Amino acid sequence: MGILLRLAASAAAVWVATMLVPGIRVTADSVLGTIGTFVAIAVIFGLCNAFIRPIVKMVGCGLYVFTLGLIALVVNGALFMLTSFIAGLLDVPFHVDNFWPAAILGALVVGLTSWALNWFIED
Repeated sequence: MGILLRLAASAAAVWVATMLVPGIRVTADSVLGTIGTFVAIAVIFGLCNAFIRPIVKMVGCGLYVFTLGLIALVVNGALFMLTSFIAGLLDVPFHVDNFWPAAILGALVVGLTSWALNWFIED
C-alpha cells in the first residue's frame, strides 16, 4: 500500500510541476489520460532516479564534492529531460521544452513536492 501512496505522491508532484513551471506540458485528450500520464511519468522518473542516478553519482563524485552538491540540480534536470525523451519514445503525452529553466526547475519542484508529500506517508 505504501508504494502506491508514494507513486500517487510522485504523480501529484509532476502535476504541480506542470502547473508551476512554464515549458512542461501534458497534452492528453481526457482527464483519465492526463492522470495516467502523470502516473506514467512518475514511474519513468522514479526508474531513471533509481537506476541512472547512482551511476552518475559514482562517476561524478568529484563534481559533487567540488560544487558542494549543487551539481545535483543539473543531474536532476538532466534526468527530467531524459524522462521527457523516454516519454516521447513511449508516446506518452509529456514534454519538457528546454533544459533551463524548465527541466531544472521542474525537477526541483517535483523533488520538493514529493519530499513534502512523502513526509506524511508512513512506512
